[in-house]
Amino acid sequence: MKKKVCLYFQVHQPARLRLYRFFDIGKDSHYYDDFANRTILKRVVQKCYLPMNELLLEAIGKHNGDFKVSFSISGSALEQFERYAPEVIDSFKRLAETGCVEFLSETYYHSLASLSSPAEFKHQVEKHKAKIKELFDVDTTAFRNTELIYSDSIGSAVYDMGFKTMLTEGARHIMGWRSPNYVYSNDMQPDLKLLLRNYSLSDDIAFRFSNRAWEEYPLTAEKYCSWLNAAEGDIVNLFMDYETFGEHQDAFCGIFDFMKALPDVLLGNGNFEFVTPSQASSELEPVGDLSVPEAISWADEERDVTAWLGNSLQKDAFNKLYHLTEKLSIIDDPVLWSDFGHLQESDHLYYMCTKFFSDGEIHKRFNPYDTPYEAFINYMNVLSDFIIRVNERC
Repeated sequence: MKKKVCLYFQVHQPARLRLYRFFDIGKDSHYYDDFANRTILKRVVQKCYLPMNELLLEAIGKHNGDFKVSFSISGSALEQFERYAPEVIDSFKRLAETGCVEFLSETYYHSLASLSSPAEFKHQVEKHKAKIKELFDVDTTAFRNTELIYSDSIGSAVYDMGFKTMLTEGARHIMGWRSPNYVYSNDMQPDLKLLLRNYSLSDDIAFRFSNRAWEEYPLTAEKYCSWLNAAEGDIVNLFMDYETFGEHQDAFCGIFDFMKALPDVLLGNGNFEFVTPSQASSELEPVGDLSVPEAISWADEERDVTAWLGNSLQKDAFNKLYHLTEKLSIIDDPVLWSDFGHLQESDHLYYMCTKFFSDGEIHKRFNPYDTPYEAFINYMNVLSDFIIRVNERC
């Protein structure tokens, strides 16, 4: 049997907050930096989304459908595409029409709702599923949570929402001696199949590709093929941010040339086949249950949720925000719901992370603030105004 390769890309752009001062509270309830959101999105569209979509479309056509990929696109990103770059939506539609691309469900606002509010979690998943159906005319059957966050209970909730396949991280501390290159099942719901990210092989592309100090530099498609060939197991799951291509790893480093060559090399080798998550789930049986009592993710060396909830600043902001859920349900105002959704985006909490050791550079790379404390103050000023608006309606 050929070894399966599952390529999955996360597409997300947050609604970045403007500089919101203390004196704006109660006076100005427009929270977003529209200029930054438009400028950054248009840059990433030209550097990543459009050229990569075209590259993948050509690869699918060249290999007569044997090359397959999967995406999850947050609702926040889809809203920005519709507002600032509708050509990206059209580009993804062309990919959808090939039948070789699977779109996954996730939380609409790329949120941490699964860690706090089951009702809000379900609401966002349903909202996202409807949006994908509206734009691409496909029904989603596999699920990936924000930042691959997963636990036994989250997986059980996802199964109850009708999904039979879920993606997560092959974190070393929960895998032990086992390999991520097999299908596993949820410890509480055996019918939920789990696809685990091979973080080493994924990060070779996502983080190490352009690092000239890396002992394996330069990485070629042929070298990478030999690594996949040597990997044990039934399936190698390569999960990464889509912005890896052209944004995090600039085009001049050869990342597009690598991705253009990879399908040719793997399919020409004869030992591999590309699959989507749902296809992998239907063709492979679990080799065992996976017990994950505490939430894991694909972030940082710890592979837990401390990138978003690891300090008192983050926990304070998180708790104050989700404390409003019941009031918002009573008010049921679409404008407030929309702001509540965007304030849930995990990026805002990520900017407050105080890790400055092994993962510090990664946090700085994606952070518009000079310090985590500035991020916290700005966010809490916005949240203070939002709380006033909610309380005025109760």
